[in-house]
Amino acid sequence: MLRALRLADPALSRFDPMRRIISHDDFSRGHCGWSQLVGNYEDTLDTMLPGYAQHTSAMLSTLGHWDAGSHGGIDSSYALKIATRPRPGAQNVAIKRLTMRERCPIRFEAYVTFKPEATELRLSETDVRSFGFLFDLQGGDGDGPIDRVMPHMRFLNAMGGSHVQKWQFKSKSTDFKAIGDSNKTASHYHLAPDDWQDLPGGEQRLCYNEIATKVNWSYIRFDFDLRAMQALSFRCNDREFDVSAFEPIRIPAMKNLWCMLNFCLFAETDAAKRAFLYVDSVCVSGDF
Repeated sequence: MLRALRLADPALSRFDPMRRIISHDDFSRGHCGWSQLVGNYEDTLDTMLPGYAQHTSAMLSTLGHWDAGSHGGIDSSYALKIATRPRPGAQNVAIKRLTMRERCPIRFEAYVTFKPEATELRLSETDVRSFGFLFDLQGGDGDGPIDRVMPHMRFLNAMGGSHVQKWQFKSKSTDFKAIGDSNKTASHYHLAPDDWQDLPGGEQRLCYNEIATKVNWSYIRFDFDLRAMQALSFRCNDREFDVSAFEPIRIPAMKNLWCMLNFCLFAETDAAKRAFLYVDSVCVSGDF
């Protein structure tokens, strides 16, 4: 009965959620809790690490283009737009912050597309370096010895102007740095360019289309067990990938982050133009 009801709902039937839906973000309804990933700071914004200082707020977009006007989302006029600054290697990250009720398998599903800003009458298929997603997780204060766990996955589209087209994960972060002088705040930039590893068998060619203003949506799905803190499965469009070698970033638990359940989406440019990650909709569900 539950599955039949979901299949009868056009907004949900494109997803394959677990038993309980934690959040369903249809960006035709607004930002749905997705905001700018702001770095930690103390006393002055100048104490923020440079990686975070480059971030800007995600916006609602009609996917406007100079040649054909507004593209819109899958079945509405709007999508979430995550835009980088126009310099090679620039990144931008949007985040949704929740807390967890149960330690159980969860599923993250989204429909996304990536494009460079169409500032040239060229294909520009290698101008977007990467896009991806990450979780930021920590158990409860009664769970005993635990870690802060951060699964990262990106599609490395291009590097240095050449196609790469493969999925990668990250199991190491940068060192923590003290922020301010109160001994209360620290920060690390976990999306630094180092230490990405290839997902075994992770080569994939995604639909880019024939000019920079044509858009096709791709489906991504990532399952993660909040009790074992291990990846369970990953799918993009018609491909299911082996995640047995996948390892998240693991760092000591932090004193103010109990039951944290955060989700991020990010984009990175490979050229001196903005890269865009558009997100039509997101569904987060859990097996509880």
